[in-house]
Formats: sequence, structure tokens, C-alpha cells
Amino acid sequence: MGMHGTKPQKQAQVLMLGLDGSGKTTLLYKLKYNETVVTVPTVGFNVDTLETDRSSPGLTVWDVGGQKKMRPHWRHYYADTAGLVFVVDSCDHKRLDEARKELHRVIKFESLRGVPLVVLANKQDLQAAQSPEALCLTLDLGRVCEGRAWFIQPCSATTGVGLEEGFRRIVYLMKTPFKQTQEDFKIKMKSKGLSVTAVKQALLCSR
Repeated sequence: MGMHGTKPQKQAQVLMLGLDGSGKTTLLYKLKYNETVVTVPTVGFNVDTLETDRSSPGLTVWDVGGQKKMRPHWRHYYADTAGLVFVVDSCDHKRLDEARKELHRVIKFESLRGVPLVVLANKQDLQAAQSPEALCLTLDLGRVCEGRAWFIQPCSATTGVGLEEGFRRIVYLMKTPFKQTQEDFKIKMKSKGLSVTAVKQALLCSR
């Protein structure tokens, strides 16, 4: 991702949100330029493009500041959003409830109804990080995302691990009908020899 010579003709808008300090701008720089940078809190927004494979639209990623004073303005960026990426600091246990409330508030907006969601569980390289499975429960994703294509992706903005996978997942969810994403996942899980019960449990936290 970001390395192909031929830029896709079409662009899809991806909105990247999350609390201040969650690592949004750092991971975008890492993904785009493979550079680890020290950033200051984003005031307003950053916008950048990411190239994908030639059969998929390129991504125009809007990275909007996550400070409390900025959050009421998030709604001005919802129009024409094809995919939503929400970044969570997996180590900031004291603010996970705040992140949950903000995520729930965002995805309840009518203009984002049915828009695919990828939650990036950032800072997984740190020992204090909560696992994606635990974050899934903390954020109550299984309930609040019912009827929506979604996925939670462990990642690290500093090492780059999981970033491409997370954005490839949002491209897949944007391209693929909701029912098909569910069937694809069930087939993948069953191919690993997991029971029907295990598949149902995995669907709650890995859609």
C-alpha cells in the first residue's frame, strides 16, 4: 500500500477519528512515508492519499484532531465518507470509556449509517496494551456495530506492524457486500477447524 506506481483513477474518502494522543497522525506518516515522527496534537485536520492495488480505489484519508474542542466538529467531515477508521490507544486504560462513548456517538449519526468500520487497536507493541479481544468487549463493538461491516486490527504506529493490514481491511469492507464479508469470515474460521460456537464468538470481535 502506498508503493504502486500507477495511481487509481478513483478515490474513496476514509475518515480517521480517535481521541487526542491515540496515534492517528503518527500511524498515517508511518504508513505513507515509513517514517516514525514525533507529532503534536492535530489542530484541525490532516489529509493525505494512499494508493492501493489497481483494482481498488485509492484512499483519501482525513485525519481529524481528537481534542475535546474538536470533536463537535467531526460531524462536518461525515459527508461522502466511504470508510471509517477509529484509532484507540490500547494502553490508555483510563480513557477507554471515553473512547467508547465517542465511537458510539460517531457511528450513530445517520450520515454514517452502514459505513464500514475498522478499529485500530494502536500501541500493541507496549506491555500495558489491552488485547484486541478485550478491547472488543470494552468498546462493546459486537452490540453497537450490529448490521455494520467492521473489524478490529491490532497495530503499532511506531513499528508499523498491522497498519497496512488495517487499511487493506477497510478497502475490503468498502468493496464487499456486508453478507459476503460475514460468509468469507465464517469460511476462513471453519477452514481452521473451529467449531460453530467458536466461529460465532469470533464474529463478535473480528468482523
